[in-house]
Amino acid sequence: MFSGSLSYLFNNFSENQSLFSEVLLKARELGYTEPDPREDLDGMDVARKLLILAREIGLESEMDDVEIQNLIPEALQNEDDFDSFLQHKEELDIHYKKLKSSLKENEVLRYIGDLDVEKHQLNVKLIKVDKNSPLGGIKNADSIFEIYTSGYGDHPLIIQGAGAGAEVTARGVYTDILKIGNQL
Repeated sequence: MFSGSLSYLFNNFSENQSLFSEVLLKARELGYTEPDPREDLDGMDVARKLLILAREIGLESEMDDVEIQNLIPEALQNEDDFDSFLQHKEELDIHYKKLKSSLKENEVLRYIGDLDVEKHQLNVKLIKVDKNSPLGGIKNADSIFEIYTSGYGDHPLIIQGAGAGAEVTARGVYTDILKIGNQL
């Protein structure tokens, strides 16, 4: 789970009785999403991060290699701006209510980037997971990486931590500035 904003969104939507649009607006208010949350919902941010990971481990991948599930219902994907998009929030809520109703009692929704190194497959998608699994148990706006290897078998190596918010963004920008400074 590469996106703290989508982590917050699906953690709260899966576990609470709130409408999807309500959780989306709360995430925006808290500063977890982009100013226009559709930039989070279209999956491109997660796809870029997945592509970076693939390249860092030596795969020759391009954005065209990434299969991306857009979280914006197709009928709402061409709205001009976020305000126009929100005028159709009932459609958005109906779409996600159907998804939520398909969950079993012990399941939650998670939007993930999945990299299969052996098959050279990169997928960004919404999945259902057991709420008692590491991915299903994540809270707030945390990010989590599960690394499966032959050495670990079915028990992944897990890296987890803060994934969204002003402090996380500020740390990233500060780190980038330090790197730039060291290159001069």
